[in-house]
Amino acid sequence: MPAPARSLTIVPSIRLYRGRIFAFGPGKAALLEHIGLTGSISEAAKAMEMSYMKAWKLVKSMERGFAEPLVRKTRGGSTRGGATISPTGRKVLTLYREMESASQAVIRRVTPRLSRLLK
Repeated sequence: MPAPARSLTIVPSIRLYRGRIFAFGPGKAALLEHIGLTGSISEAAKAMEMSYMKAWKLVKSMERGFAEPLVRKTRGGSTRGGATISPTGRKVLTLYREMESASQAVIRRVTPRLSRLLK
């Protein structure tokens, strides 16, 4: 059911930066989850309808933003490669989802009060 035309919708978007370097956000979180589900950067990219190259670049950028890799990669070839989320990757994803959940709780609490102030 669509929201009434005058209802207020607030959509938070949490993005982590290390200095000026973008380290993590909603897209990278989704990619990390898909890698965890599929065991493959290529399959994760397909599931997200993005190119393998873009997914690979996102994984590499995550490596630049964190002290330890968030994804463990296995080279392909005749045995077929793969990818898994590292323990650090799981921690980052868990903390990120925790921040999202906390922000949603605050939004649910303040939205009625903020809605009353709108035209």
